[in-house]
Amino acid sequence: MMIVIAIIIGCVVGALIGLNIPTIPYTYSSYLAIAIIAALDSVFGAITSILNGKFDLKIFLSGFFVNAILAIALTYLGQKLNVDIYLAAVVVFVGRMFNNLGTIRRYYVEKISNKKIFAKAEQIIKKAKKEEKQ
Repeated sequence: MMIVIAIIIGCVVGALIGLNIPTIPYTYSSYLAIAIIAALDSVFGAITSILNGKFDLKIFLSGFFVNAILAIALTYLGQKLNVDIYLAAVVVFVGRMFNNLGTIRRYYVEKISNKKIFAKAEQIIKKAKKEEKQ
């Protein structure tokens, strides 16, 4: 749970810093955009692995930076070749983000549903015990 809180705090701090830095020049905006997409993919992957009980900080940090660097390198190479190679990275990262988000959503929907089912079962048991006593 502490890791999730740390990730949320990191995202909030990053957003606050982002609001207070000067505007990124247009020439670097595509690099920053693809790096952010890669970083978000790593964050959603980390949250999913936390929920599955398989989180490893080394894997998260290496994936966070390696994915961002690879995405930036693909963007740079694509610009030099005049080909939109970065679109491949965008498709892969966004696809993985949606898969991870789906896993996170299912986890919490099941958790909430199970709580409601258990609460309903407890009510039925209490009601049955009351009727049994009478």
